[in-house]
Amino acid sequence: MKPTLLILAAGMGSRFGGLKQVEPVGPNGEAIIDYSIYDAIKAGFGKVVFVIRESFADAFKEKFDPILKGKIDVEYVFQELENLPEGFSLPQGREKPWGTAHAILVTKNVINEPFCALNADDFYGYNAYKVMAEFLTQSAVPTEYSMVGYKLSHTLSDYGSVSRGICDVDENDLLRKIVETTKILKKDGKIISIEPDGSEKKLTGNESASMNIWGFKPSVFPILEEKFTEFLKNHINEPKSEIYIPSVVFDMIQEEKATVKVLKADSPWFGVTYKEDKPRVVAKIDKLIEQREYPKKLY
Repeated sequence: MKPTLLILAAGMGSRFGGLKQVEPVGPNGEAIIDYSIYDAIKAGFGKVVFVIRESFADAFKEKFDPILKGKIDVEYVFQELENLPEGFSLPQGREKPWGTAHAILVTKNVINEPFCALNADDFYGYNAYKVMAEFLTQSAVPTEYSMVGYKLSHTLSDYGSVSRGICDVDENDLLRKIVETTKILKKDGKIISIEPDGSEKKLTGNESASMNIWGFKPSVFPILEEKFTEFLKNHINEPKSEIYIPSVVFDMIQEEKATVKVLKADSPWFGVTYKEDKPRVVAKIDKLIEQREYPKKLY
């Protein structure tokens, strides 16, 4: 059974085409999301599931249905604030999405096979899809999950600080925990993080960083449901509270409900964190096309 690619795109907003996730970076107007799907098809994924908002479903289908027809199966799932377990109702005034764990949970009725979940606006590189597809097709343990780790120094911006999950990995490449580090930047030729007390902590740049590319099996859905229900009981009336995949993964590891293998892809990662990042991303794509990693016209 071929694995599925799950693209988390519900945070793109209703003005489809106006946000960074669909910002043209390729020579024919391709967005990063187009390169993700191209790489996934090449790596052997059999289906792509988009998690989006219903408000921009027509625009999404208009863009992707024609170019993907006959190349890969496509499903669309809507992540709406009202998608809550039985017994819960949407609090008045809630506008913020419930988080990435909820975004994955809403796909439980359309995914019955191992799958890779990732961000719509990050460029992960072909090797990431290749090693993930190999893991998902070869791993036979239902509760053995995975993630692709990236060298921290390869994930920074020249134009400001970034937030990254720094991975603590054991000798067997199993994830122990992820330390969310919110302000990492380059300063005077060094890489540092600004700690909550304002102090500076020096980093080597060789740390393994999580860029939200995860490999799961269908066994994750009951766990996500349990964790989301628990989250709602404690935080439903906090307007900005969200439940994120890294925190759920850490809970699963701590509770010995799953193991997470950290895969090494040696792939480039880049994204448009700041508007000044776009020319650099365009240049990187142009270089990959020059090196014949991608055709000039994807589809």
